[in-house]
Amino acid sequence: MPEIIGIDPIYVTVSDVAVSEKFYDTVMAALGFKKNRFPVNDEKHIQYYNCHFGYVLRPARLQRPHDAYAPGLHHLCFRVDGKRELQEAARKLTEAGVAKPYAEYASDYFAFFFLDRDGLRLEITHYRLERRQRHDDWESPAS
Repeated sequence: MPEIIGIDPIYVTVSDVAVSEKFYDTVMAALGFKKNRFPVNDEKHIQYYNCHFGYVLRPARLQRPHDAYAPGLHHLCFRVDGKRELQEAARKLTEAGVAKPYAEYASDYFAFFFLDRDGLRLEITHYRLERRQRHDDWESPAS
């Protein structure tokens, strides 16, 4: 059976590519992403990427606010390796005025949330022990 090993690329539609590009330039630079641009059918696309996946901005064809509680995407979570990396991302994005300090949700779950310019909710969290174990012990019989 084929195994899905990632999600790549992620495309998000934005109401104004230039406005969103300024916002995502700050966010993605703080997270170590590189950037390129390319057209698709004469529409400007902005891609932020690292060695794991790409995150692409494309122009929206309809102008309406994002509603996280309507059918569709509720939020998107980026994961860093550990709590130290999460604290560094939170510090950089807080200093840039993008995000508020992270919140603790459980003893090993720390995350922070922020909104992009169209209201898409973004989260950054760290690689929790529970998820690491799920990954590392995938082939082990369930206890």
